[in-house]
Amino acid sequence: MKAIVVSEPGGPDKLELGEAPEPAPADGKVLLDVKATALNRADLLQRRGMYPPPEGASDILGLECSGVVAELGPGASGLKAGDRVMALLPGGGYAERVTLPARMAIPIPGSMSFEHAAAIPEAFLTAREALFTLGRLEAGSFVLIHAAAGGVGSAAVQLAHQHGAHVLATAGSDDKLARLGELGADTLINYKSQNFVAVAKEATGGHGVDVVLDFIGGSYWDKHAACMAVGGRCVVIGVLGGPTVNVNLAQLLMRRYQILGLVMRSRPVPDKIAITEAFVRDSLPLFSDGRLAPVIDSVYPLSEARQAHERMELNKNTGKIVLKVAD
Repeated sequence: MKAIVVSEPGGPDKLELGEAPEPAPADGKVLLDVKATALNRADLLQRRGMYPPPEGASDILGLECSGVVAELGPGASGLKAGDRVMALLPGGGYAERVTLPARMAIPIPGSMSFEHAAAIPEAFLTAREALFTLGRLEAGSFVLIHAAAGGVGSAAVQLAHQHGAHVLATAGSDDKLARLGELGADTLINYKSQNFVAVAKEATGGHGVDVVLDFIGGSYWDKHAACMAVGGRCVVIGVLGGPTVNVNLAQLLMRRYQILGLVMRSRPVPDKIAITEAFVRDSLPLFSDGRLAPVIDSVYPLSEARQAHERMELNKNTGKIVLKVAD
């Protein structure tokens, strides 16, 4: 089958359209004919040799996809050949075919395109887990979402808005901020020209933010400590600003802060199934009536994966960059 292969760790130029062995569905799994996949920053790290796949997972890039069920493995149920589904993956999305546990397949709503469906799983399942499971976000609370114009960020803005929270969103351009306002963000912060700590304190009337979705890590902790409410939860999803930080434990104790880490790729399959089933039950219906929608930045053919990676590395995207695998 056709797949994007990494000739050696490095830049986007190391991505090549080549051949890879076709997978076969094991017990409880299904084989999908992949129609589309989407980029995640983890793909860029793996391409550089900095984020190997979990044991037993495909070494092909791609943490989500949409497609059509081609074959059911032994013991797989609840699906049939021809079903249109999307799914979170531990790897393998940049290819014509992939296998996954049948219970992790998510039905594609109505007439939604494969390109739009491919942009949903990683972004919305991650955002839901960060906001509600770890962040315990409540209606009326304040949430600060960094990198809000990205895939997970734009999903989190919508989910938090639908939940009745007051959303503070950061991005690096006025165009991106305008789009976030359309998605439901209440307070728009240009991190390049504004002090988000000062803006957050003003927007919350001195209360502080109850939840932070942090893609930056080390370089932002002091700022988060300065703008979180008593009992605030900082959910760390990425470490673009460095993996280490000095924490004032006395301050943490007195203000009852919590620092929580979130990773999806290496989670046990039962965890992923539970997360998927909660999404199908609580959030999937909101796509049918337009209250939630994936934000698509651009669509590239699979053969142009290099160009897609270049766009993400330059931080040009608002929302998800999608790779079209097949018609």
